[in-house]
Amino acid sequence: QVQLVESGGGLVQAGGSLRLPCAASGRTFSGSVMGWFRQAPGKEREFVGAISGSGGRTYYAESVKGRFTLTRDNAKNTMYLQMNSLKPEDTAVYYCAEGGAISGTVVTVGSRYDYWGQGTQVTVSS
Repeated sequence: QVQLVESGGGLVQAGGSLRLPCAASGRTFSGSVMGWFRQAPGKEREFVGAISGSGGRTYYAESVKGRFTLTRDNAKNTMYLQMNSLKPEDTAVYYCAEGGAISGTVVTVGSRYDYWGQGTQVTVSS
């Protein structure tokens, strides 16, 4: 069993930054792809980004590319989402997810992830 706990959400003005940690416990963290998804009110859940088990490969949605950065510290079993130049349209609940050994384009597909955190709210004011 894997448990994921997100934190770091809050209210920030447009143009500001936030960093969201996702702490994991359970099966070997370093062997798993980790992803971030978000869901805004009234909208479908959408892919934000993913990072390979080693941290050597990252994937980003076009809407966040160049503004968001995923990193991970396998010694601490923690993944981070650094969000810069935030926009009001980034407002959503952000979820981290653990995807095991998935790879390639399927890392963008939420149903391919096995475990999910409870989410953390990010609100960007204009």
